[in-house]
Amino acid sequence: MLLKRYSLITMGLVGLSLSLKAQVNPKEKLWQTLKTIQGNYVDSLTDETLVNAAIAGMMRELDPHSRYFSGVESAQMQEAMKGKFAGIGIQFLVEKDTAYITQVISGGPAEKAGLQAGDRIISIDNIPVTGTTNFEVMKKIRGEKGKPLTLVVRRRNNPADITKEIVRDVVADRSVRAAYMVNDSIGYISLRIFSETTRNEIDKAITDLQAKGMKNLILDLQGNGGGYVEAAIGVADEFLPKDKLVFYSVGRDKGKDYYYTGGFGRFMEGRLVVLIDQYTASASEILTGALQDWDRAAIVGRRSFGKGLMQRPVPVFDGSVLELTGARYYTPSGRSIQKPYHGSSYSDNVYTRLASGELTNEKVIHFPDSLKFTTLTGKRTVYGGGGIMPDRFIPLDTVEYNGWLQDVADHQLTGKITFDYLDTNRAKLLADYKDFKAFNQQYNVPDYLVQEVVGSAQAAGLPLLPGSKDRILPLLSLEIKGQLAAQLFAGNDYYLQVLNTDNGSFKEAMRLLEQPALMNNLLKPAPVAKEKVKETRKAKKK
Repeated sequence: MLLKRYSLITMGLVGLSLSLKAQVNPKEKLWQTLKTIQGNYVDSLTDETLVNAAIAGMMRELDPHSRYFSGVESAQMQEAMKGKFAGIGIQFLVEKDTAYITQVISGGPAEKAGLQAGDRIISIDNIPVTGTTNFEVMKKIRGEKGKPLTLVVRRRNNPADITKEIVRDVVADRSVRAAYMVNDSIGYISLRIFSETTRNEIDKAITDLQAKGMKNLILDLQGNGGGYVEAAIGVADEFLPKDKLVFYSVGRDKGKDYYYTGGFGRFMEGRLVVLIDQYTASASEILTGALQDWDRAAIVGRRSFGKGLMQRPVPVFDGSVLELTGARYYTPSGRSIQKPYHGSSYSDNVYTRLASGELTNEKVIHFPDSLKFTTLTGKRTVYGGGGIMPDRFIPLDTVEYNGWLQDVADHQLTGKITFDYLDTNRAKLLADYKDFKAFNQQYNVPDYLVQEVVGSAQAAGLPLLPGSKDRILPLLSLEIKGQLAAQLFAGNDYYLQVLNTDNGSFKEAMRLLEQPALMNNLLKPAPVAKEKVKETRKAKKK
C-alpha cells in the first residue's frame, strides 16, 4: 500500500509537471506553483512567506545591488539616509548585560537632562536592560519625536540610582564623520555616507575650516560605501566650477542623462587630495571619478570597490520596497567603473584582492587598452572597468587589517576595557590634560592596559601569535588612545585625529600638500614614449 501510495504521488507530480509545462502564461505558472506548495508541502506556509521567498529568488537572478526590503527594513533605511532620527543623543556600549553610556552628544536631550559619559543604563521605561543587545537598546531609545522615555542609570560614586525622564527629539546622524585642521593651512574632512544632509554638513565644515585658515584640504572617503547620488553631486559642486559634468547615466532605453555642477561651491581653488580604499563605493566613486577626470584632485589610496550601477526604489503597496538597478553611470571622461558581477568573488571583494596581491602591490593590477581613457584637463591616462585607480597607490598594511585585531574589535574587548579604565581615571585625566591637543601630544597608553586587552582576547580564545606583536601592539595602543580621546573630550573628530597619525594614505596626502611640486608632477600627463613620437612624425610626413 505504501509503495502504491508513493507511486500515485509520483504520477501526480509528473502530471503536475506536464500541466505546468503546458502553461503559456508565466504569471499563472507562478501562482499555480504557490498553490501547489501550499496544498502539498508538509508544513503550512502563508501566502506572504512564499511570495517573499519568490521575490528573493527573483532578486538573485539580477545584479548584486538590486534588493527587496520589507516595510520595516524600508523605514529603517529611509531614516538612516535622512541623516536624522528621534532619540536622546547618546552613544553607548552593551557588554555583559550592561549598557554603558560612552558619549553624550552636545546639545542633545540627554545632555540637557544631565546624563554623563560613564553612566550605566539599568532600565528603559521600567524594562531592565539585562540580556539585550546594542540593536535592542537602540530600538528602545529611538522613537517618536516629543515622546518621553524614562531611564534609570547608575553613576560611579553615587549611592543611589538616578531616574531621568527625557523627551525624544531629532538628533543629527552626521555624514561628516570628522572635520579638523591638521596644521595651520591643511584641513581634513571625513565623509562616512552620502545622505540628505551631506551637502549642508560639508558646506558648513568647509566654511568653519576656512575660518581657521584652511588653504588645502584632505577629503577622506575611505570606507564610504555611498548613498544618495544627489548628495555626491552636491559635494562635487563644492570643488568644481559651474556646468562641469559630474557623471552621466545610461538607462534601459540607452538614453543618457547628464548631471552638472551648479557653481555654488566654497572650495574651488585650493589643493585637494582624496583618500579612497577598497571599501569606497557607489556615490563615493562618482565623486572621486569626477574629481579625477577634471584633474581637480590627487587620488591617494587603493582601487575603489567598483560599483557603477544606480538603484531606484520602487514602492510596493504594502510598504515594502524593490530597490532595482535602473541605470549604469559613467564618469565625465566616459568610464564605467562597474566591475564584473557574475561569479562568487564579487561579494568577497576584499579577500579576493588580498589573495591576488592587488592590495599590497599595484603592479598586479592590469587594465586592457580598451578601458583606457583620458582626463579632461591634464590629458592623463585613467582606466575604467572596475573601480577608480588612485593616482598614488598606497599598499594595505596587512598587519593593520590583521584577523586578530578584527576579531578583538568584533568581540568589543577594547571598548569595554577602555571604558572601565576611563571610568576610574576620568577626573585625573581631565586634570592632567586640559584639552585634546595636550592629550594627543603627551599621553601614552599604559602597557598594562594593552596587555589587559591581549589577556581578555586570550581568554576569549583569540591568542596573539608572537611573530606579529611588534606591529600589532602599537596599533592596539593607538586604538585605545583614540577611543579614550573620543570619550574623554566628546568628539568623533578626536578618534580619527589619533588614528590618522598612523594611516599611510593620510601621511602621503600630507606629503603631497606640503610639497606642491610633488602634487603638480603627479597630476601631469604621462610623457609620450619616443617611439610613438617618431611614428606620429612619420605618419604626418606621409
